[in-house]
Amino acid sequence: MSGLRLLICAGLISLGVAAVAGAGMARYALDSAPGIASVRLTEIVAEHMAGAARDGAGAEEAAAATRAWAGALEDALAAVAERHNAVLLPIEAVAFGAPDLTEELRAEIAQRLNAPEAPESRIPAQAEARP
Repeated sequence: MSGLRLLICAGLISLGVAAVAGAGMARYALDSAPGIASVRLTEIVAEHMAGAARDGAGAEEAAAATRAWAGALEDALAAVAERHNAVLLPIEAVAFGAPDLTEELRAEIAQRLNAPEAPESRIPAQAEARP
């Protein structure tokens, strides 16, 4: 009977080792959960709107520039979130403790707007206004 007991103990130990090894491999194989970061989105949008108002461009030119800026903002938000493996929230939605990535977002927007071959905006132009 002691041979059977030894076989059962060896089987249980093997299962335990396999379970621990499997759990460790699964933990390292899966991506980590994203963190939380904040951006001062209201401030960035307000700065853009103030700059657009100062430019004094025509309606069509201002609309095209705003579409390009909005596309750059969308792409920059995605790039910064991916780079930091984080969900970006407006700073007003975060009580405390999340890193503020506003300056990095501003730099990313500027880089995308100043790129020699900026991609077409994914935001469709509005249909002509009806009288």
